[in-house]
Amino acid sequence: MHVPDGFIDAPVSVATGAVAAAAVAVSLRGARRELDEQAAPLAGLVAAFIFAVQMLNFPVAAGTSGHLLGGALAAILVGPYTGVLCVSVVLLMQGVLFADGGLTALGVNITDMAVVTTVVAYGVFRAILKIAPNRRRTVTVASFAAALLSVPAAAIAFTGIYALGGTADVAIGKVFTAMVGVHVLIGIGEAAITALTVGAVMAVRPDLVHGARDVAARRLELRTGAPVRTPAPASPDGSAVSGGSAAPAGAARPAGPAAPATARTVTAAPATKDDADTAPAAPRRSARRVWAVGLGAALLCAGVVSFYASASPDGLEKVAADKGIDQKTEDHAAKDSPLADYGVKDISDARLSGGLAGVIGVGATLAVGTGVFVVVRRRRADADAEAG
Repeated sequence: MHVPDGFIDAPVSVATGAVAAAAVAVSLRGARRELDEQAAPLAGLVAAFIFAVQMLNFPVAAGTSGHLLGGALAAILVGPYTGVLCVSVVLLMQGVLFADGGLTALGVNITDMAVVTTVVAYGVFRAILKIAPNRRRTVTVASFAAALLSVPAAAIAFTGIYALGGTADVAIGKVFTAMVGVHVLIGIGEAAITALTVGAVMAVRPDLVHGARDVAARRLELRTGAPVRTPAPASPDGSAVSGGSAAPAGAARPAGPAAPATARTVTAAPATKDDADTAPAAPRRSARRVWAVGLGAALLCAGVVSFYASASPDGLEKVAADKGIDQKTEDHAAKDSPLADYGVKDISDARLSGGLAGVIGVGATLAVGTGVFVVVRRRRADADAEAG
């Protein structure tokens, strides 16, 4: 759904650029609350993984393909504010290095693909967790639903932007119907990728899934019999989500000896307010293995699997061609980039050219993303030190 230059007129492009800049500024502040020592490098990896998987276009209908947008995946894994930054970094790298998505349309793309998808997905995800049982299976189901809805939401947002500043005279009703219709199908693929990825992380390190930390903490409390403190997941409006804290600190419990544990039932020992105040935080383990596996998967997708991706136009490209909204498309300012169109210039072998471009993109996105998140994390640490 990368919008090229020329689809949207200058005034609306400037306006969406301002919206995107404001969203990124707010996200930079909000990400300080989400990023800890483990999350900062993992957020860079999430950005690189999204870049890699976006190269894997999958067929959704005759002559049409789709690809991951990534807002839902990023928001669930590293938080909504950090998620906006992850997708924004991906879009910036794609626009500057690979001539994918217009530079004058960067604000449109960030608003549509980073902000809208992240806010919608995280809101749906947390809503489902609040009303459904706190189980790992619920996290996977919530991830699927959140990702599924985030894609047509982005299609609706694009239609609204096009209604305000589209450069071609096309009936907006036709654009709406075509965009939402095809992106509902693309949303199924997005949902599957998101649910599989989140489910895989939940299976090995549930504490690394930002949106489900309270679920992981409750399971740990049941196992240990002691309340576990975890930070509440942030909502898109900046407030802590109800139910986000892992253990009910200070909750009244019956005094007296704990019920004996059996082979089939585990009963937590009674906790007093003093116990809750001194309860240990969830134990930290190194995330290096997860980081290494994630990086390997990203390199495999971008460097090898991308060669087998569908060559059909994606949903927006197909709708643009069919409905005529691409009449005034402009050449990309970076069309002569050595990596334009995801290939390395002067390398004739398509498999090698595309694979090498993908690996370079993963490395560049990982470096830039990790750099951004480490700086944000350090600013949080400096602020905490000053406050202390």
